[in-house]
Amino acid sequence: MRRRRRNAVFSVGGFSPKVYAANEVMNFTLGFKPPAAGSSGPGASSGVTMENLEKQLICPVCLELFSKPVVILPCQHNLCRKCANDIFQSANPLWQSRGSSSIAASGGRFRCPSCRHEVVMDRHGVFGLQRNLLVENIIDIYRQQESSRLVNMKPEQQQLMCEEHEEEKINIYCLSCQTPTCSMCKVFGQHKDCDVAPLSSVYMRQKTELSDGIAMLVASNDHIQAVISQMEEICHTVEDNGQRQREHLANHFDNLVSILEERKQELVGVITKEQDDKLKHMRSLIRRHSDHLERAVTLVESAIQSMEEPHMPLFLQSARVILEKMAATARASNIERPELGYESMSHFMVDTDDLADMLRNIDFCSSVGDDEDDLEETESEFDFSSRY
Repeated sequence: MRRRRRNAVFSVGGFSPKVYAANEVMNFTLGFKPPAAGSSGPGASSGVTMENLEKQLICPVCLELFSKPVVILPCQHNLCRKCANDIFQSANPLWQSRGSSSIAASGGRFRCPSCRHEVVMDRHGVFGLQRNLLVENIIDIYRQQESSRLVNMKPEQQQLMCEEHEEEKINIYCLSCQTPTCSMCKVFGQHKDCDVAPLSSVYMRQKTELSDGIAMLVASNDHIQAVISQMEEICHTVEDNGQRQREHLANHFDNLVSILEERKQELVGVITKEQDDKLKHMRSLIRRHSDHLERAVTLVESAIQSMEEPHMPLFLQSARVILEKMAATARASNIERPELGYESMSHFMVDTDDLADMLRNIDFCSSVGDDEDDLEETESEFDFSSRY
């Protein structure tokens, strides 16, 4: 009998052997009973099976699917560890939480929310409870199977059911409350005084509006993208123009430096020539004076030697010659001398104050086109009309 029921589940529900084995274990563990053989149709059997399985996997505290880790109580009921810890903490407010630096109290207790059985804890609290790995594995398999079932379900099988009237499909749309509902809610429920319309017509209308809105938004996005692209192109153009103008500026100043360097070399050459001419002239005078001085020293030595001559005739003869030389030396001693202030070079002065002020005040002059609406870039140039 079990084999026939198992085959029926495989052929109707479409479960894999692993899922079915999990369901069988869950049947034994949680008291789950599979649907009777007289269920109405394959879809109903599969839906009821998954719905009943889901009810067995609901935590009685948070009313959601068990979240890992799942702990099993001594009474064999299961709880999320977080939910069990919340119940335990509320029942034992003075019990120190795990990981505290202070010494935890030994033990604590709370009641099972399903059967009210008193659960006595050790010093580890809910962390001392055993994990139910079987239930955790079943939850994983259930979620995988449910996801696969929803993906493979046809659109007409996925029609939502009314929360208030569980057997009624949502087939109308309340225009007053702006929400989908069922016919029973319109006849007997909270929407009986509201204006309604068929769900399909509202669906098509809003789908058309959404499609039009998407088209408008896409067109707007394309326009914005075009504007962004234009702005990015402007940014690139600004960068290129800035680089080009920096190069122009550097060239202008390099030209100025070249002009100043060339003029400096010219003026330095004038000073050097003047200096060389004066030094040449002064060295010529020094050589002439040195020659005259050397001849005078030699003449003095000859005169001293002549004074020591003991013979008067010889003395007179040599003295006459020396006196003639002395007279010639005295006449030659009246040589050229440099004029007063000959060594000064202060006349080579350059007044650069006006030029320095002009250089400090160098600025841009904008070239304005005839057409003010013309967006073509105009290059900035330096005004070097006035030169020193």
